[in-house]
Amino acid sequence: MIDQWGRKINYMRVSVTDRCNLRCVYCMPLQGVTLGPHHEYLTYEELTRVIKAAVELGIDRIRVTGGEPLVRKDIVKFLAQLKPLGVKDLSLSTNGLLFPKMAKDLKAAGVDRLNISLDTLRPDRFTKIARMPGSPADVLAAVDAALELGMEPVKLNMVVIRGWNDDELADMARLTLDKPIHMRYIEVMPFSEAYTFTWENLVSAAEMRERLLDEFGDLEPVREGVKGNGPAKYWRLPGAKGTVGFISAVTECFCADCNRIRLSADGKINPCLGHVHEVDLKSIIRDPSRTDEDLKNALADAILRKPREHNFDDLESDYKLRVMHGIGG
Repeated sequence: MIDQWGRKINYMRVSVTDRCNLRCVYCMPLQGVTLGPHHEYLTYEELTRVIKAAVELGIDRIRVTGGEPLVRKDIVKFLAQLKPLGVKDLSLSTNGLLFPKMAKDLKAAGVDRLNISLDTLRPDRFTKIARMPGSPADVLAAVDAALELGMEPVKLNMVVIRGWNDDELADMARLTLDKPIHMRYIEVMPFSEAYTFTWENLVSAAEMRERLLDEFGDLEPVREGVKGNGPAKYWRLPGAKGTVGFISAVTECFCADCNRIRLSADGKINPCLGHVHEVDLKSIIRDPSRTDEDLKNALADAILRKPREHNFDDLESDYKLRVMHGIGG
């Protein structure tokens, strides 16, 4: 489907839960989320119904997210239903901690590839950032499990926060030397109810690139890109098997090429991460008088409402009202 600005919208991030086994400082409050009754969240049947409507509108790329999607019961059975609906590219965002034991089943269910969060290689920092038990070694075990199963490309996502982990840029880049790992550095967004970050915590993608150039001397542009649906721009260290990429949502607006919408676990479509102008699909899904055509029309309307660009630089704007775990990242 084409939105009002002429962009082809063919990608939907689907949050199946806002719960997580970590409490990362840029994503979730330390105390976790307020646990509402189960009926506030879409069932798998309802999620599948929305995805079917989306496919009929031309959305054939689905990324299942959370919170942490692997904490939801029967997630494998749900994922196995999506490719038959017409989903051509099925990916998963995860912190990796639960992945190794589920890896073969997830592959068999049709998951093509993974994005795995890893913000530090230092165990003490992992605990500081994640605020729950876990270790970088556990996450790297998930990377190895995915590579062994051919679930490529495997992308590692690092949210870079000045004063927290920005001195590890080079160490993370070295992970790409011997394995086909795609290391992506993400600018921290200076808004959250989870933790108070300021603009001083932001490390721009341009600064990150300069630091890697200072360390390695050269970065080769990867002109063919890396398979995926996101906005990262990729480079390769000399002789590396993998790549390094930069997601510059704050300092280098890529809204003109945005191809995505987001479905929250409680049934709201968010057309833009930088706005809270959402469309409630749950009320339609649960109204017996409303049809699948009504659902598809509401989804199409949400796509048409997608704004031209985000408003991260507006300090008084309404994007502060949603935390990251609540909209699927």
